[in-house]
Amino acid sequence: MATLTIGVFSSLVGSMTLDFALKLAETAVNKGHKVNIWLSGNATAGIKNHQKHLKDYSTGEKHFRALLEKGVEVCTCEACTLARGINKPDAIEGVQWNAMHWYLAKIHTSDRVLHIGGE
Repeated sequence: MATLTIGVFSSLVGSMTLDFALKLAETAVNKGHKVNIWLSGNATAGIKNHQKHLKDYSTGEKHFRALLEKGVEVCTCEACTLARGINKPDAIEGVQWNAMHWYLAKIHTSDRVLHIGGE
């Protein structure tokens, strides 16, 4: 099977890029592919632990936990995450914190790369 790396560069609240990326990652990993997810910008808010789950508002927390359990590597941009007031003790366990070089290294070892968002 192939390795897929997804870079998520969400814009402000209301963007569906994080939701789309998580559903895509779930589908790929369920088909047997290795998946890496890089979070940057506002997508980093999705890794906050203990978010309030509202019926029509996506937080990503449940999806991230399920993906991590399936072996998906999730890494958040440390600078972007800290800039949004999320510290390591506040994050979902298992999410990696790093700089852009993590994403670039994954790109070079992946069969396919999707860069989602950045609008």
